[in-house]
This record gives sequence, structure tokens and C-alpha cells, in this order.
Amino acid sequence: MPIRRSKLNQRYRDGHVLVWEQRELQDKPGCLHTTRYFVTFMLFLGMANAYVMRTNMSVAIVAMVNHTAISKGEEILDDECGDRELEVDNGEDGEFPWSSSLQGYILSSFFYGYVITQIPFGILAKKFGAMRFLGYGMLINSVFAFLVPVAAREGGVYGLCAVRFIQGLGEGPIVPCTHALLAKWIPPNERSRMGAAVYAGAQFGTIISMPLSGLLAEYGFSGGWPSIFYVFGVVGTIWSIAFLILVYEEPSTHPRIDEREKRYINDSLWGTDVVKSPPIPFKAILKSLPFYAILFAHMGHNYGYETLMTELPTYMKQVLRFSLKSNGLLSSLPYLAMWLFSMFISVVADWMISSKRFSHTATRKIINSIGQYGPGLALIAASYTGCDRALTLAILTIGVGLNGGIYSGFKINHLDLTPRFAGFLMAITNCSANLAGLLAPIAAGNLINNKPTMGQWQIVFFIAAFVYIICGTFYNLFGSGERQYWDNPDNDEKKPSLSSSPNAPAPARLSNGNTNPLAITASESRQ
Repeated sequence: MPIRRSKLNQRYRDGHVLVWEQRELQDKPGCLHTTRYFVTFMLFLGMANAYVMRTNMSVAIVAMVNHTAISKGEEILDDECGDRELEVDNGEDGEFPWSSSLQGYILSSFFYGYVITQIPFGILAKKFGAMRFLGYGMLINSVFAFLVPVAAREGGVYGLCAVRFIQGLGEGPIVPCTHALLAKWIPPNERSRMGAAVYAGAQFGTIISMPLSGLLAEYGFSGGWPSIFYVFGVVGTIWSIAFLILVYEEPSTHPRIDEREKRYINDSLWGTDVVKSPPIPFKAILKSLPFYAILFAHMGHNYGYETLMTELPTYMKQVLRFSLKSNGLLSSLPYLAMWLFSMFISVVADWMISSKRFSHTATRKIINSIGQYGPGLALIAASYTGCDRALTLAILTIGVGLNGGIYSGFKINHLDLTPRFAGFLMAITNCSANLAGLLAPIAAGNLINNKPTMGQWQIVFFIAAFVYIICGTFYNLFGSGERQYWDNPDNDEKKPSLSSSPNAPAPARLSNGNTNPLAITASESRQ
């Protein structure tokens, strides 16, 4: 009996095979203890470990530096909130007489290693698989954490920068390889909440890292601050080994996965035909407006996020005379808000798609608007709060919290455009975004250098808000949730079909007129 065209279009909405419309997938595994959830959980822990390694130095360096030795006078503070008492840190001085500029080089050395490996690992993950690059990269990151105290004491600034640079190299695969694994393990109708759950590990890691690093610096063994790197080095090493043993590249290679779940994942992602893995379509990607929409949204997010998280605490110290970092709970509160909101909004995003009331494109744009316009408006509001500590902290928390919408917006959008090249696309956008994020403290530092007035800080906030809003608007204009024509497997050289039916419906069409796949295989990555 012929299938009506409207039914076909419904099944292939936005270039994706709707799982609930496939007869062969009606026996969807309902058990909570499913393999793809375990993979998601391990990726969540990996992301948390990555951000612990990234942020623990910012806490440790406070305890490492001999502030008395480098002090050349009182710190410049704004007197517009002179009635506020500046909290004094009575902790003991560290052992290294490093100036503020040297501290800046030390803190940034990790990110230089991290940034330069994004695109290479995105290409390598596409060609050879993502799992081992991710596992071994994080193992290198964790093992070199043990060398940080020795490098600092024996090698000085150069030795420490070299070790942190290598740690950054090891962490380079975390984002592109995580994205590549999500593309192989997570069905389209679960992407928002699963992707948000994984990337929320960044906030969870920061929530754990900041207060625990402070406690270890104060009460830890081996002189305090070295224990930060020993403890987190052990945790990261254990996770890396467990990940390499327990996680597999894709459902088809997992020896213990339930056959129903394997069929559910593979058929929902790729269908039932087998195709060869095509080369990365560089030219088509560079001509793709939806790709540039994600790129600019990612860059705008990183610039604004770095301003929110690194500059507002400085503003509260220099202008409001209140050191947010002196209280571990308060300093982690914005991250906690972002983590919780990202979980909530991801469920909403998946409901919007699965209820068929919103397309993938509309869902991504609506949720992403909350994640980028919200923080932009919060930055503008923060510049008018005056000397009100409580209100500034509340706006900071709300702004960073709303920023959690990006995980169900542009951050997961790579998987919509191209499941097969998602890791490579994430490598490009994440590399560019981290470079943009490095500009935030540089711009703020030049604007407030020796004149930290409310007026100068207002300029800092306005620039970040402008970047947030402009990049979010560009995404709304040119973004898409549809699978792109350059990821159309009908253009691939096919092998004999694993299963075929003479009564199978003809494939639907993508928005540009190309045929939409009923079938791609997850095994394209098995090379």
C-alpha cells in the first residue's frame, strides 16, 4: 500500500529520521541502565575532569605566589564605593616571587596548547576514531599534573609553562572527540538533553574545583598547593583508564551492548544501508552559512563568558571592594546556576522537537537566544547596579545561569547539520572561540589599566554585551537545524545493503532538493 507523501515528510523532518516513526524501533529499550547512558555519564565525568585541570591553576597560583615580595604599593582601587570594606586575605605567602604579568603567562600557557590541537584532533578523530584520542589525551593531561610542583620548583616559570602547555595539548581532544562520540551514540531526539548533560560537566568540574582547590591549598599535604595537582591528577588518571577500558567507539563495536539498543541507536542515526566514509567536504563547509552561524555564536559566547567569569569578580573587588573569590560557595554559585538551568532547558528543547510543535531549526534558535541574549542583557544591567553587592551578584548568577541555554542551542547544533563531520566542525568553532575568549581579559585589562572606574567598567560590559547580542542575532538569521546537503550519503559510494525491502518508501528530500538518507551507517568511523 503506498505511503502518503505527508507521512514521509513527517518521518524525515529536518533531514533526520524520526525515531518514533520507525516501525522497527518500536521496541525502544526502556531500561535506565542502557549503554548509551553510561557513555554519556563517562563523557560527563571526562568534561568535568577537563575543566578541573583547566581551572585549578587559577586557585593554586594564589597560594604559590609570595605577594609580599612582589608588592610595590597598594593595589589601585576605585573610591566610588569607598564605604565598602575590602576583605583582607590573611593567608600565608607562597614561595614564588612572580609578578602579575608572569602569572598571566603561566595561566595562559595551558590554553595555547589547548587551542592549537583542536582542528588536528578533529580531523584525526574523523579518520581514526575519537575514543582513544580522548582517553589517551586526558591520561597525558592527568599524568603531567603530577609534574607541576616539580616543574615550578626546579624549572621556574619556563618549566611550569612547559608542563601546563603539554597539559593543554593533552586536553585538546576533549571537545571535538566528545562531539564525535555523541554523534555516534545519541539518537537525534535525545541530543539536547544528552549533549547538555555532557557539556554541563564543565560547570560541575568548576563547582568542584574552585572550593576543593582552596581547601587543599590551605589544608592539603606536601605544602598545600601541590596537593591540588596530586589529588586531581589521581582522579583524572583513574577516569582515563576506566574510559579506555569501558567505553567503545560506537555501538556496533561494543561487545556487551543489548542488541535492541544497538539496533535502536544505529537505525535512528544511520538507517540500515552501509556507505563508505567520505572525505571531509572542506569547500562546502566553508561556503555554508549555517556553519558560520555556529562559528560566530560560539566565538561570541566565549568572549562574553570569559568577561562574565573572569572580569566581574575583578569588578566586585576593585569597585565594590568585595572579593568574590574569598568565598568558595559564592564563587561557584553562577556555575551551579548554569549547570542546573542547562539541564532544565535541555529537557524543554527535546520536548519542543519530539512534540512536533517546533522544528529543529526553531528550537535551536529559541533556546540559543535565551543563552546569548540573557547574559548580554545581564552585562548591561550589571553596569548600572552601582555599589549594590547583592544585586550585582544576583545579576551575575542569573546571567551565567541563562548562558546554559547555549548547550541546547548552537553547542549541539553541529550534530544537526552533519552527524558524520560534527567532530571536525566542533574543532574549528571551538578553536576559534577559545582564541576569541582570550581577547576578553586583554581588552578589559587595557580599558581599566590604572583607572578602574565605574565608567571604564561600563565600557567593558557594553562591549561584551554587544558581542553576545550581535553573534546571537547572526545565528538567528543564518542558523539551521536541518542536515546539510554536503552530508548527504546519497552522494557516497555505497556497499551492498544490509537489509532492503522492495516496498521501502522513496527517500524524502532535503530543503535544497537533494535526497535525504534513510540510511547512513555508524560503521563509517570504523577505520
